[in-house]
Amino acid sequence: MAARRSVVITGASTGIGWACVKVLAGSGFHVFGSVRKTSDADRLTKEFGASFTPLIFDVTDKAAVAAGAKQVEAALGGETLFGLVNNAGIAVAGPLLYLRTEEFERQFAVNVTGPLIVTQAFASLLGADRDRKGAPGRIVMITSVGGKNALPFAGPYTASKFAIEGFSESLRREPMLFGIDVVIVAPGAVLTPIWNKSEHAIAPFANTAYAPVLEKMKAFMLGNAAKGLPPERIGEAVKTALTVAKPKTRYTVAPNPFQIWLTRVLPRRVVDKMIARGLGLNRPS
Repeated sequence: MAARRSVVITGASTGIGWACVKVLAGSGFHVFGSVRKTSDADRLTKEFGASFTPLIFDVTDKAAVAAGAKQVEAALGGETLFGLVNNAGIAVAGPLLYLRTEEFERQFAVNVTGPLIVTQAFASLLGADRDRKGAPGRIVMITSVGGKNALPFAGPYTASKFAIEGFSESLRREPMLFGIDVVIVAPGAVLTPIWNKSEHAIAPFANTAYAPVLEKMKAFMLGNAAKGLPPERIGEAVKTALTVAKPKTRYTVAPNPFQIWLTRVLPRRVVDKMIARGLGLNRPS
């Protein structure tokens, strides 16, 4: 296995993580994919065969992540890890005025602290340990277009993605000492199971003033999902970020890049008014 290029991908059970496994395993990589359930480990092993090795850990569990890193270290046989893809994440939604602080903390624990735990655990394998054989590896951070432009009622999720954008910027500049590069891949709407949870997300706020607005927001998000990219497109972007000789610092992969660009160029107050008009957020006169 050590002769093959090896990559670790967190959150590999479904969606973007699964698509990254599919693309990279199909391109000759050996993929170590983290999952939280043994049933997912068994399913992915059957699907991808000898090209896949499951790592069972939650990214917030330091001991379990460390054990996963030890498993990969043993398999590498003294060589460097080609890449680490920090993909695992969750999406907490709801109006910030009514959100349980525990949910906000959980969002950051998984989406922000989790990548720190994982990166620290695998850094030596990527080349921070200079005694390892081979070129330094790369880290790919899966962020989101929501890491640059926030929608209402996605505050916890977008806050975590804004945070991981800053995290990635700092991280890219620190391990240059070891030759380790860090590249962001920022997806827009993607066809993944995360969209199926919208009903559950808005249910706790049915008795608030936001209830009718949340229904409109749900319809908007589901409409976007229907136009979303297949997750394999993100997998291809991750492959590019890992393998191209001179990668960009950030790859945005979205169905409508012009729309995203427009929201960044327009004055923020103009965008506020557009969103308020579309969702019915204007104060009644």
